[in-house]
Amino acid sequence: MISSLLIALAAGAASAVMFASIVSGALVSIFLFYLAPLPLMVACLGWGPMTATIGGIAAATSLGLMFGMGYLAIFAITIALPAWWLGHLALLGRTVEAPASVTGPAEQKAEWYPIGRILLWIAVFASITTMAALLTLGTDSETILGTLKRSFARIMTGRTEGDSETIANTVAMIAPSAASVVAIITLTLNLWLAGRITSTSGRLKRPWPDLRTLALPPMTMVALCVAIALTFLGGIVGMFAQIVSATLLMAYALTGFATLHALTIGLGSRTIVLSMVYAMTLVLGWPILVAACLGLADAFFGFRQRLGERQPPETVA
Repeated sequence: MISSLLIALAAGAASAVMFASIVSGALVSIFLFYLAPLPLMVACLGWGPMTATIGGIAAATSLGLMFGMGYLAIFAITIALPAWWLGHLALLGRTVEAPASVTGPAEQKAEWYPIGRILLWIAVFASITTMAALLTLGTDSETILGTLKRSFARIMTGRTEGDSETIANTVAMIAPSAASVVAIITLTLNLWLAGRITSTSGRLKRPWPDLRTLALPPMTMVALCVAIALTFLGGIVGMFAQIVSATLLMAYALTGFATLHALTIGLGSRTIVLSMVYAMTLVLGWPILVAACLGLADAFFGFRQRLGERQPPETVA
């Protein structure tokens, strides 16, 4: 009990310091800020959700006392809550009875919460945190966009007035969607790193999932279509729908990469192909759109199932 409490306080302190480092304005602080959920996720996966809860409460309280209630609320919503809930879902499982076979009786086996649903929860948190961040700038789209435009215009003071205004307007329009994409990528990366750390240390309480089977729930496609339709309404509703659309498309891009891993099994140059795809994605960026199309196509046509890939485990109630 004492060791778990110490782990919780250490994880909370590390997470709070990484979160508060953004105040310094240093370039490395951006990297630390995005990794702030990692210590709490490691504590949750390795020592249980209660450990992450204690660490998150301690970290949020410390930030509130030092910097004010605003920092407490932001940390709790964007860092502590996602870290605790995603870690809790990753450890959620149940025991089911496997059907009897001709060689033996029925056996008990563990069934874990599907990784596709965890990815959907990551998309939900990414959308909510991005929306919450924009609401701190204003309560309507005109005010939010105006604030973003002025902020980007000040950054580009060295350019001519016409070029500066055009670039600021363009960047402000795509900033909400870009922010949501960054949010889902960083949350996914944090959970993956936390899982790897706890798995390497031997404290991960579930087997490592087969990421090639990553698949979003079928209703995600319906949600994406509704979000895309709502983007045409404009205003704050259209802006938030744009955020949700970008986040879900990024989630499908991740399933697209999982599909690519599954489809290239048995290919002699598989390592070279995958390395080139990831390198092009990091350098150019646009292959993300191809991965999203592959993820959407797999959701429609079931490429992995047709090629004999095992079905993702059934969802946990």
